[in-house]
Amino acid sequence: MRGWRYAIVPALLVLVFAGLAALVTWSDLPAEERAAVAAAFNAQRVSVLVILALGFAAAVGFAAKRIADRTAVPARRVAEGMRLMLSSNPGFRVTPEGAPEIAEVATLANQLADANAALKADVEAKIGAARADLEAEKNRLAALMSELASSVVVCNLEGAILLYNGSAKRLLGGADGSLVGLGRSVFGVLDRNVILHALDSIGRQIANGAAHPDAQFVAAGPEGGLMRVRVAPVLGHADGGRPDLTGYVLLVADVTDSIEAGQRRDALLQSLTESGRAALANIRASIENLVEFADMKPERRAQFTAIIREEALKLSERLDAVTREFSEVVKAEYSVEEMRGEDLVAVACARIENRVGLPTKLETIDPDVWLKVDSFSIAQGLSYLAARLKEDFEIREVRFRLGASGRHAQLDLLWRGAPLSAETAFTWENDPLHLGGEPSPLTLKNVLERHGGEGWYQRDLPLQSAYYRLVLPLAAAPARARIAAPSAASRPEYYDFDLFRQLPQNRALEERPLAELACTVFDTETTGLDPSSGDEIISIGAVRIVNGRLLAGESFESLVDPRRELSAASMDVHGITPEMLAGQPAIGEVLPRFARFAEGTVLVAHNAAFDMRFLAMKESATGVRFTQPVLDTLLLSAVAHPNQETHSLEAIAERLGVAIVGRHTALGDALVTGEVFLRLVPLLAKQGIRTLGEARAASEKTFYARVSY
Repeated sequence: MRGWRYAIVPALLVLVFAGLAALVTWSDLPAEERAAVAAAFNAQRVSVLVILALGFAAAVGFAAKRIADRTAVPARRVAEGMRLMLSSNPGFRVTPEGAPEIAEVATLANQLADANAALKADVEAKIGAARADLEAEKNRLAALMSELASSVVVCNLEGAILLYNGSAKRLLGGADGSLVGLGRSVFGVLDRNVILHALDSIGRQIANGAAHPDAQFVAAGPEGGLMRVRVAPVLGHADGGRPDLTGYVLLVADVTDSIEAGQRRDALLQSLTESGRAALANIRASIENLVEFADMKPERRAQFTAIIREEALKLSERLDAVTREFSEVVKAEYSVEEMRGEDLVAVACARIENRVGLPTKLETIDPDVWLKVDSFSIAQGLSYLAARLKEDFEIREVRFRLGASGRHAQLDLLWRGAPLSAETAFTWENDPLHLGGEPSPLTLKNVLERHGGEGWYQRDLPLQSAYYRLVLPLAAAPARARIAAPSAASRPEYYDFDLFRQLPQNRALEERPLAELACTVFDTETTGLDPSSGDEIISIGAVRIVNGRLLAGESFESLVDPRRELSAASMDVHGITPEMLAGQPAIGEVLPRFARFAEGTVLVAHNAAFDMRFLAMKESATGVRFTQPVLDTLLLSAVAHPNQETHSLEAIAERLGVAIVGRHTALGDALVTGEVFLRLVPLLAKQGIRTLGEARAASEKTFYARVSY
């Protein structure tokens, strides 16, 4: 329709000019001449003149249209292409078309773009070389943060998360991990008032000149667990060099088990104290009576003796019960970690030599064996065995042997000397581990059971030696293989330090620049195109944009069982089959999870009216309503490139130089749409459209905004 205005406007001008000329001429004629003209032009002749005028106007309009098609329209397309080359897609080249002069301008524009690209490539190469060390440091930080076992979250003063690691996402992210992400508020997972109180404390410490200000607190986690949080400040320097709080670091640990274990220990101690106090009081009273009344009758003495015996038995039984319970508490606190078997043997040798006073030697030790053990309890158990060998059998030296057998490792403690009886080995396995002032309620059998292993005594007659074998679990993989930094392409974006400069959260959302919005870019796949007729969502995919960056590592993807048949036509488009949907969650389960993922962000989609209609149709059934602002890349493309004939996702991606991967999969289309949106932002800015409100207002004026579903 835009091209035809070049024809309609000149044609109307010709008709208006002809009509005005006729009117002026008619008004200037004397009366007798008017009568003569009126007599000369009857109705038939007037019709002919009107037809001739309309024909002339049409000819002028057609000519103007042809001229516009050769000049104005190509010129506008060249201008749009040049804007595209200058901003979103430097690799784009204008197609020479239209009049020779316009085609020549397009050719020169392409040549200038080639020259500019060459210069830019040279500059970027130099900048890249200069930034190589900085990038290496950043990648090392990313690798360190991702592999660090401690949970780390860094926030700005508004509580927006600007750095986190995988451990923090697993600990605080909730069931689906969606609570933790760049730009999300930490107050969604930890209580705001507790954090603000900690920051107030840190602020007072800074004001008082503390060298290392920090604060600690315990708070409830998102899944109901107890989190111990240490808060450390991120300091900048205000005018005059005074330290200024710009953000904070949270070091988070789940202490639910340790606190519960402590409570159980306290309860055991209290119950033992209360029960023991009464028993000891009865025993003491009975003994005092026996001592004070030496001539007491035999039957009376027998009563007091029975009381002492009964109370002593009760106390002994209670001590045994408490010991068993305490053993379970200690077992629950074991820290099982991966380590080299060779290192475990070295620890055991050092303990035996220092605490038991026995020399140790090594036989065959496989250096490639990695174990998953609690090193302290295993070393304590081996030291205990060595001590019993020295005390009971006067063994003067022990040796170690280590090797792998299937999915387990065999760790042998060897000695030469008297053999053990089965009863002795059984006793040693079931007695508490007491060694060098380190009493423990655990037994060697407890330790091995805790590891899912076992142990036994065996005699090696040919070598005239004996050994006690511990069968322990092998680690799934060497720990050193796990600390290698993955490639930059596969690593999730865990940090964004530019969020330190984020604007205050109370700024009106409509006035926020597009480049600063936190967005959820999403797409749906459906059984068909008509939600009003019963078509259903079968897949939702989404990815987040924070601070102008597409975070491929923070994505949402889920298939949905539509509880209805799929048409062959829809399967040809998205490739999802009924077998793939069998056993998948229903929309009532998936939609609340997606709503949580998208919470607090602007929704972005291509042809968003279609996707939003499907979501709206499920409001009553799921209770989930999406009230946040929505941006549509189809409408934004029509605003940025009004002279282009098509605004399909493929066409826009091609114009903007975005590679299409995974087309017609929900997550794949969401990723493409996110890239398209980011490249449209600078194009819209050149037209004066910089904020969310301006983008929404401009979108509503496009022709495509009239389409409904």
